[in-house]
Amino acid sequence: MRVLLIGGGGREHALAGALAASPRLSKLFAAPGNAGIANVAECVPLDSSDSRAVVDFCRKEAIDLVVVGPEGPLVAGLVDRLKEAKIRAFGPSAAAAQLEGSKVFTKALCAEENIPTAGYEAFSDRKSALAYVEKHAMPVVVKADGLAAGKGVTIATTPEDARKAVEAIFLEDGAQVVIEEHLVGEEASFFVLCDGKTARPLTTAQDFKRAYDGDEGPNTGGMGAYSPAPVMDVATQARTMREIIEPTLAAMAKRDMPFCGVLYAGLMITADGPKLIEYNVRFGDPECQVLMMRLESDLLALLDAAVAGTLDRTSIAWRKEPALTVVMAAKGYPGPYEKGSIIKGLEEAAAVEGAKVFHAGTRRVDDDILAAGGRVLNVGAIGADLTEARKRAYEAVGRIDWPEGFCRSDIGEAASRRG
Repeated sequence: MRVLLIGGGGREHALAGALAASPRLSKLFAAPGNAGIANVAECVPLDSSDSRAVVDFCRKEAIDLVVVGPEGPLVAGLVDRLKEAKIRAFGPSAAAAQLEGSKVFTKALCAEENIPTAGYEAFSDRKSALAYVEKHAMPVVVKADGLAAGKGVTIATTPEDARKAVEAIFLEDGAQVVIEEHLVGEEASFFVLCDGKTARPLTTAQDFKRAYDGDEGPNTGGMGAYSPAPVMDVATQARTMREIIEPTLAAMAKRDMPFCGVLYAGLMITADGPKLIEYNVRFGDPECQVLMMRLESDLLALLDAAVAGTLDRTSIAWRKEPALTVVMAAKGYPGPYEKGSIIKGLEEAAAVEGAKVFHAGTRRVDDDILAAGGRVLNVGAIGADLTEARKRAYEAVGRIDWPEGFCRSDIGEAASRRG
């Protein structure tokens, strides 16, 4: 199969490596790709927001399957445009992608279908939102309605924090805000592969959103992850499928928005059971990196079956060993940061037993690898247990020579202590 992968981050590097390992693959393109993806795919300068250019490229190169990595093109309707052109594509339609693209849509669906989630109110005007936080007990969670790359969420512990978050969101024209109760428990990520009719559980992960050790600092797109998540035992996974995933998919089908793609449920495991925090409609980043390190099945075969509607005939196998990844980001991220610094030691890092280095925001200039984004590298490893995976990942981090970067030092620390 000839495949076009849309995206250029760490998630797409992980997907590219798994796709390249498939015996079904004859040619892999990536748009735009990055310095790491270029080792396993031909990178092409396609703008995913230009659906006509993507369609023309697919026709010229006889692409058999387009795999859309990031949420932006999904919410914007790239899959719809490809399907209109009779080009097979993995990912949800724009209508189905509202599960990530609009928190107001998802919260309303949960309320209508009695899907366990945090209590909430939605506001389309600043004055009403500010009045609400003035009278509501703290803490609350303030969320921008649309896509925010994992950074449009504030856990407000004081009315002043809540006011600042609301004011910042309403600086944008047409903004909407969701204000939720603050759930207490342990967070986990649960992934499901869907073909519009059949939903197959994939596996679980736990990610770390805050920028600094001890879950301090601003929210980011993710600073590390490990898989599986011990808090998501077999019974909790079954309950999540029964109470959250299956009612959601049934509701989407009822609304003539059948979901095809990866549905990623961000969950809070509370004393009352799993509750939905949010949906994403694609593989997470950096969760995808640890998932792909553990996946034994042929990724291309699975994605092809999802598009064909034949997931009911597939099986999915995983390595039992856990995997962990650490994000290395440019100093200043998620705020302003500089690009162009040289990164050394990547081969030495990858030589650590069980380790893999995924490129996120990188580019190659001659023989140098340069930082070209906020989150720049994902340094991961697999091990006999989480303690070993963590030790290997941080050993690999220590071999990378990049003074302009930083990472958290506590990814998976608490979970590895619990054993």
